[in-house]
Amino acid sequence: MRTIYYKADERGHANHGWLDAWHSFSFAGFQNPEKIHFGALRVLNDDMIIGGRGFGMHPHDNMEIVTIPLSGDLEHADSMGNKGAIGKGEVQVMSAGTGIYHSERNKNIDRALRLLQIWVFPKLKDIQPRYDQKAFSIKGRKNQLQTIVSPLGSKDGGMGMNQDAWFSLTDLDQNKELTYTPKLSTNGVYAFVIEGEAEINGQLLGRRDALGISETDEILIKANTDSEILLIDVPMSF
Repeated sequence: MRTIYYKADERGHANHGWLDAWHSFSFAGFQNPEKIHFGALRVLNDDMIIGGRGFGMHPHDNMEIVTIPLSGDLEHADSMGNKGAIGKGEVQVMSAGTGIYHSERNKNIDRALRLLQIWVFPKLKDIQPRYDQKAFSIKGRKNQLQTIVSPLGSKDGGMGMNQDAWFSLTDLDQNKELTYTPKLSTNGVYAFVIEGEAEINGQLLGRRDALGISETDEILIKANTDSEILLIDVPMSF
C-alpha cells in the first residue's frame, strides 16, 4: 500500500475578496511540483463565493468537471444551452470534450456559496461535450457510501463520466466504520474529509485533510466525530 498525506493547511490559498479559494493541487497562482495531480485527479478546489458574484463565461476543453455545492446555490449557464441552479444534495458533471464555455455564479445575494470543483483527466479526448446534473438524497449517504459519479455506461447509480472513475460521499456518525474497495486494481483513492475527523487506514485526518491511497484492495474508514467524507476513485495511469 502506498499513501500520500495532504494536509489542509498546506493547500494553495488565494483570497480575492469575492472568491476565497483553496487549491489541493497546482492551480492558477499556486504551483507546487509535488502537487500536480493524484493519478487522473487534476484539480480539487474548495471555493467560497460571496453573494451575487461568480465567474463569467470562460472556456474548457478535454476535462471532466464535477461540481458539488456544500451550501448555497450555484447558478450555471453554458454554450450547450444549459441553464439553471444546483444546491446541496445536487451534483453537476460536465465533459468539456472538444470545447465549451460556461459561467458560474452565486445565485443568492444575501449568503455565501461554498462548493467543491473537481477536474479529472478524460479517458477519451475530443468527445462531444455533455452536461448532467442530479439531486441525490442526503439520507442515502447516512452511514453508507453513496455513488454520485461513475463511468459512462456503468450501472453504479452515479452520473456518467468519461473516465474509469467513481465518486462516493458518506455522512458517518461518530465511531461508525466503513470499508471501501477500489473499483479497479489499477485505481487509487483520494479520500477528502469535508467535515469532521476520521481515521483512514490508520491515518488521522481532520477537516479538509486528504489521503491518497494506492496499491491496496481495502480502505478502512472510521469516524472519530460526525464526519462528511468524499472518496474519489481514479486511474493512477491514464
